[in-house]
Order: sequence, then structure tokens, then C-alpha cells
Amino acid sequence: MSSVELLLDDDAEAQVRAELTALADAGLSSLARHDAASNRPHVTLLARVGLPALPLEQVELPIPLVLGPPMLLGSGDRRVLARAVLPSPALLALHATVRAAAGPADDEHFLPGRWLPHVTLARRLRLVDIPTALALLGEPIDASAVVIRHWDPATATLTTLASS
Repeated sequence: MSSVELLLDDDAEAQVRAELTALADAGLSSLARHDAASNRPHVTLLARVGLPALPLEQVELPIPLVLGPPMLLGSGDRRVLARAVLPSPALLALHATVRAAAGPADDEHFLPGRWLPHVTLARRLRLVDIPTALALLGEPIDASAVVIRHWDPATATLTTLASS
């Protein structure tokens, strides 16, 4: 599934990577070991099968972000651990711009009012490990979105669509 993603400024990315490392050092599930360029800490704005690179050169970056409290996604005996990204007016406007550029589609997770902006920290975190993982996370992170990129897994291609 192709995606349009926001990348963080260097300082915020370093803070997220420090949290990933802390999780990994504690023997917990973490994205720390996933260090390919396509796995940089990011906020997914839209994901669809066959999504083309979108014309977003006119988008003004950076936009301020706050990586807020931790959130747990999923069900069963494992969860995704993420930092919620607070939905500021600028972030919501950017999301609307990306959806408009992509055109209509059945992508319910990215509909306004359903989209949960977040930065993933761990996948398949065991329920028993949640208290330990939460204790390793710091305060909210003030960040800036500095790059919008397109990830096409079919061709393993990353394309910058806009940058500050």
C-alpha cells in the first residue's frame, strides 16, 4: 500500500529514536531495528493501493506538530504503541489538501473525523509489557513537519513531494 507521509525535524526525530532505543534496550518490541529510510519516524497522511505521487509542491512547510501522549492501537494480545499527534488546524488542513489531491476513494481510516495521526513506536507489543513501555516514554515532543514524501512499496521508491 502506497502512502503519503510527514517527516519530522531532526531534533524531534532524534527524540523519537531515543524512545525507540529505550524500548529496544529494555527488550521490548520497538521499531529501533527497522532503520531503512522508508521506516523513519513519520506521520501517515494517507495510504492506498496504487496511490501515485501527488502534486504537493505548493504546500507550505514546516508546520508545527506536538507528539503527545502515548496511544495503543489494535486488539488481541498485542498492540501497536504510538505517540498521538495532536490534530492542530494546520495538520488538519494539510490532511484535507492531501485527500483532495488524491481524489475520492474508500479509505475509511483516513476520512476526516476517523484519521488518528500518530507516530508508531512499536508493533506487536505484548499486553504484559505495556506498563514498562509507557514508563520509558518521555514528555510530549514539540516538532515540525519538514518533509512530505511518497512511499511506493511496489517499487521501493521514496519521493519527496514537498520540503521546507
